[in-house]
Amino acid sequence: MSPVQQDIQTLRRGSEELIVEEELARKLASGRKLRVKLGLDPTAPDLHLGHTVVINKLRHFQELGHQVQFLIGDFTGMIGDPTGKNQTRPPLTREEILANAQSYRDQVFKILDPEKTQILFNSEWSDKLGAEGMIRLAARYTLARLLERDDFNRRFKSNHPIAVHELLYPLMQGYDSVAMKADVELGGTDQKFNLLVGRELQKDFGQEPQCIITMPLLEGTDGREKMSKSLGNYIGIAEPPQEMFGKLMSISDPLMWRYIDLLSYESAATIGKWRQEVETGRNPREVKVRFAKEIVARFHGTKAADAAAAEFEQRFRHGVLPDDMPEVKVAIAGAVTMAQVLKLAGLVESTSEANRLIEQGGVKVDGERLSDRALRAERGKSYVIQVGKRKFARVRVA
Repeated sequence: MSPVQQDIQTLRRGSEELIVEEELARKLASGRKLRVKLGLDPTAPDLHLGHTVVINKLRHFQELGHQVQFLIGDFTGMIGDPTGKNQTRPPLTREEILANAQSYRDQVFKILDPEKTQILFNSEWSDKLGAEGMIRLAARYTLARLLERDDFNRRFKSNHPIAVHELLYPLMQGYDSVAMKADVELGGTDQKFNLLVGRELQKDFGQEPQCIITMPLLEGTDGREKMSKSLGNYIGIAEPPQEMFGKLMSISDPLMWRYIDLLSYESAATIGKWRQEVETGRNPREVKVRFAKEIVARFHGTKAADAAAAEFEQRFRHGVLPDDMPEVKVAIAGAVTMAQVLKLAGLVESTSEANRLIEQGGVKVDGERLSDRALRAERGKSYVIQVGKRKFARVRVA
């Protein structure tokens, strides 16, 4: 296998699609350092493991000696990439964007080498376009081509509103590739249309079109929807080690392999060996612990990962209560159910949520699973309450 083929094999690992492989092979064979672009809009303050799927691929290019360009979409973030749903995403303010952008910079260097990473902001060239430049850019693309994007097409046919600024988003993302003279652009599968717009605009501006690598969207801890903070199924890379470890241990065994394939730095041969061992009788929990420690160590260090694993073992295998369990005092008047106490103690958002968790067997009081929604709390008593797998409190009822 030639060096170029070896590089392509490395870059293809975990990816969904490579457009166009022959073009990328030519670029790699040229021997020059490629400009590899990944853009993220700082629409929230924290990155989660779903974001790192594509950042890890940027790291692969970095390890192969290429120039990685991490683009923070401070301009496009104010436009707001359409959600893919039948609604308009509300744009963020400049202040919100800048605050989130600083957080992104701090977090991305937990994966990328800061000395070999070029951080760019697309306001640098987008602000300079001005009204005339935006009009000239818009003249390079037709409405018919923009409506080929699935969510635009669906909303147009069902008479759901599409704001004009949303139509500008793919053009502005594509123009980033022109301004950066990108050789390769990375993105999730949901970004394919926008990445292709970049290819077309580069041709229109007389540049060699970028190659595209799309990465799968990682499912959240629920195993159904893609990882998203708004859905509450995310694992943030800035979360405390114990929280991160516990969430990774909570995923199902089938989902574990999906996470390992997309997030682990272990070789494909090693992962294949783990699969074979599990198929022949090894407890998958052992693999999950090893993987969880790898991820926590990546963002918090080896000592923190070992401590998180030890605490998890003590708490969930041996029933040891956490040392940092908060103590809460709640005042009641008259008869109050334990479900209401959970709400008063701040362990749940509402009494209805408490009742639902009790019915599902997700609440323990003094180590015993609570099954009676109508159980009354007694004034003057203290209770050790556990909600779910990781939320504990010592509650004194007064």
